[in-house]
Amino acid sequence: MSLLEQLLAISRNTFKESIRQPVLFVVAMSATLLIILSNPFATFTLENDQRMFVDIGLSSVFLAGVLGSAFIATNVLTNEIDNRTVLTVVSKPVPRPLFIAGKFLGVVASLTVLMSYLIILFMIVDVHGSLESAAAKYHMPVIVLGSVGFLLALGVGVWCNYFYNWTFGATTLAVLVPVSLLVYVLCLVFGRQWELQPIGTDFKGQLWIAAGMLFMAVLVLSAIAIAASTRLNQVATLVVTCCFFLLGLLSDWLFARPAANMLAVVEEPDAAAGVEGSATIIEQAPVLMEGASGFQFWLLQRAHDVVPNFQVFWLADAVNQEHDIPLAYILSTVSYGLLLIVAAVSLAVILFQKREVG
Repeated sequence: MSLLEQLLAISRNTFKESIRQPVLFVVAMSATLLIILSNPFATFTLENDQRMFVDIGLSSVFLAGVLGSAFIATNVLTNEIDNRTVLTVVSKPVPRPLFIAGKFLGVVASLTVLMSYLIILFMIVDVHGSLESAAAKYHMPVIVLGSVGFLLALGVGVWCNYFYNWTFGATTLAVLVPVSLLVYVLCLVFGRQWELQPIGTDFKGQLWIAAGMLFMAVLVLSAIAIAASTRLNQVATLVVTCCFFLLGLLSDWLFARPAANMLAVVEEPDAAAGVEGSATIIEQAPVLMEGASGFQFWLLQRAHDVVPNFQVFWLADAVNQEHDIPLAYILSTVSYGLLLIVAAVSLAVILFQKREVG
């Protein structure tokens, strides 16, 4: 068996194992309820209801992805090490780096199913929009088609579980992705009272970009969880993953802001421009304030460099302020996320290389 075949086999088995976990379906259904309820909850604001809905909805999608990645990534590797079932793989001619890569790709596949469904559901609810006044009409295609699609997916899950003994949660979640996508397209085609409209009327490309950046952040967390699970048990891995999540959200506030407060801007004349009769050019050079610790400043800078900064993936503010997200920013953010993933997976390979699994 070639290395590629081994990688695909490990990834496929990991995907089947992870998507069958009941916690994934529980997270998906809990997030479904939160996303749907975020629409009426947003109407309690006194200003921009739609902006509040975007914040609550994207936060629900992000939090669900974080919980899903934490539980899935910790289970697929920690349980195999604890149960010593990993011996059946590493005892064969399967390189350990390939085993870690396959596990990560399997987790990515299951998270893709989860996040795809939640993001599409969020877009469907966004098409409905917040009812900012009593005269606002309900979006009937969203309500009718969304309900029918959800019940259809549940019915397929029950049918396949009863007659074919398929896992109910995994089947339902897998069916929800294409059904939700079809519902979303139909909701774009039909207006609030079933009148036909151009498909681009309610389509928001910037919102899709913001949701995609959150998916990238979830993949980064899943790679961190894989790295932690190579040496820690399940509970410790969950704690480490949650700590990185919180530190990543507060990275600017914990590290960048204190470091910036230790600097003072000093204006100095440019020596190269000191020609008589010419205008004096002033350079602004940041220097440490008097009494500030250089070592502490260095530690804050290194901590800000090492800890993943998840604020760069949060683009809800740009969407709410109707700012176009530049392509350069998208490319740089995706590159940043990919580098973090490569670093975390590489660390997982290093930690697992010397791990005793016997």
